[in-house]
Amino acid sequence: MTDIEFVKQAVAGNAARILRANDEIFGCAELAYEEFRSMEILAGILAEEGFDIETGIAGMPTAFTASAGSGRPVIALLGEYDALDGLSQAPGVPERKPLKENGPGHGCGHCALGTAALSAAVAVKKYLERTGSQGTVVFYGCPAEEGAGAKQFMARAGVFDRVDFAFTWHPSTMNEVTQDASTAIMGAVFEFTGKAAHAGGSPWLGRSALDACELMNIGCNYLREHIPDGQRIHYAYGNAGGTAPNVVPAYAKIKYEVRAKNVSEVKELFRRVVQVADGAARMTETEMNHSVTMAFSDFMTNTVLGRTAAACMKELGAPDWDEEDYALAKRFLLSHDEQTLDGIRQEIREMFGGDREDAVLSRPLHADVLPYEPWKGKAEGGSTDVGDVSYVVPTAEIRVACACLGTRAHTWQMTGQAGSRIAHKGLLRAAEIMALACIRLARDPDALARAKAETMKRNGGAYVCPLPDSVKPPIGLY
Repeated sequence: MTDIEFVKQAVAGNAARILRANDEIFGCAELAYEEFRSMEILAGILAEEGFDIETGIAGMPTAFTASAGSGRPVIALLGEYDALDGLSQAPGVPERKPLKENGPGHGCGHCALGTAALSAAVAVKKYLERTGSQGTVVFYGCPAEEGAGAKQFMARAGVFDRVDFAFTWHPSTMNEVTQDASTAIMGAVFEFTGKAAHAGGSPWLGRSALDACELMNIGCNYLREHIPDGQRIHYAYGNAGGTAPNVVPAYAKIKYEVRAKNVSEVKELFRRVVQVADGAARMTETEMNHSVTMAFSDFMTNTVLGRTAAACMKELGAPDWDEEDYALAKRFLLSHDEQTLDGIRQEIREMFGGDREDAVLSRPLHADVLPYEPWKGKAEGGSTDVGDVSYVVPTAEIRVACACLGTRAHTWQMTGQAGSRIAHKGLLRAAEIMALACIRLARDPDALARAKAETMKRNGGAYVCPLPDSVKPPIGLY
C-alpha cells in the first residue's frame, strides 16, 4: 500500500465520526476560553484512539494536548475550535437563518479546523504503528484564536519546545499552501479615571474619563497618517462612562489593537498609541492606566515544510466536488448583496481571466490547486497566534476550499458553509494532505534539518514572546 493509499484509507475509515464531531462543535459554537464542550468532543475521540490527554495547558482550562507514539521526530498538528459572536447560522442554508438570534457561530470554520487536524493526527498515529516507525504525534488543542489567543501563552510556557515540526490548516475558498504572511498584533485595555460632577449644575468640577477616550481616538485618527502602509489601529469601547448624560463620567474603558508586519514594528506602533493615551489623560486631567491583554507574532509558512505540503496537495488534488456541491455553492454566492458580488466578480476576473468569469460563477468552488510560490507572498491584514508557534518550530499552514469563491471570513455565509457538505469534503481533504505531509517530512531528516535552520535564522536563535511574563490568559476578561 502506498503512503497516499494508506492516508486516504485511514481518513476515510474515521470520516463518519470526524464529520459528526464537526457538526456537534458547529452546533454548540462556543466563544473564546469557553470551549468546554468542543474540547470534550475532540479529546474524547483522541482518548478512544489511544492518545494520552493532558488538559489545562498553560493555565487555560480549554487548552489540551493529546500524544501518541514515542521518540523523534515529534510531530505537531494544531487544532482550533472557538466560534465568533453574533454569527449563528443554520448549517447549509444559503439565506440568513440564525440557529440562535445574535448567538455565536463558526464564521471562520474552526469547527472544521480542529476536526481535520484531529483526523490527520489519528492517521499519522496509525501510520507509525503500522510501520513500526519511531515518532510521536501530538494534537494541540488551542482555544481562543479569535479572542486573545492561546498559542503565544503555550509557546511562552515551553509547550512546543519538544516539537520538531508543526502543521495546521484553515478553511478557505482556495486550495493552496499559505504563502502570504500574517501581521503581528498587540492589544491592550486603556482605563481612564476622572471625577464625577453634575453636567448641568457644576460641570467645571468634573474631569471626564469619556472625554479622555474621545481625545485618544482623535489623536489615533491623526496618528494613522503617519504610520507605515499596512499598519492598522483598531478600537472598541469597553465602558463608555455609563448611560446618564447629565453626569460627567468618572470612569471609561477602551480597547485598542494595533497591527504591523513584525513584532518589533508592532511594539513601536503600540508605544506611540500609549503616548497618545497619555496625552489625552493630560489634557483632561484624568488618570490613565493600560494593560496589555494579547499579542501575536507574525506568521510565515516555513518554505521547506511548504514545499512538502505543496507536493502532497498537488498529488491529492482539490476536494471531489459534485453537481450538488456546485449548486449549493452558487446559492451561497448569490446570497451576497450586489456591492459584494461586484467585488467578487472583479476578483474572479483577476484570478481566472475575464473569459472564464461566467463559467466560474456558475460553478463557484475552487477545483484546482494553486502553485506554491513563496517569493510572491505578501503581508495580509489579519493576524493569528500560529505566528508564535512558527517562531519556535518549523510550521506550515495549508488552506483548503470549504466555501464558495468570494466568501468572506467572519460572515454568516462562512458559518453556513462550515456546517455543510462543502466543508465536510474540504476538511477531509485537508486531513489527508496534512497527514501525508507529516509522514513524508518525518522520513526526510535532511529536509527537517533545513526547515529547522530556516526557523533559527528567522527567530534569531530563540523565540521571544511578545507578551510580558506578567500577562496571563485573560479568561473571562477579553
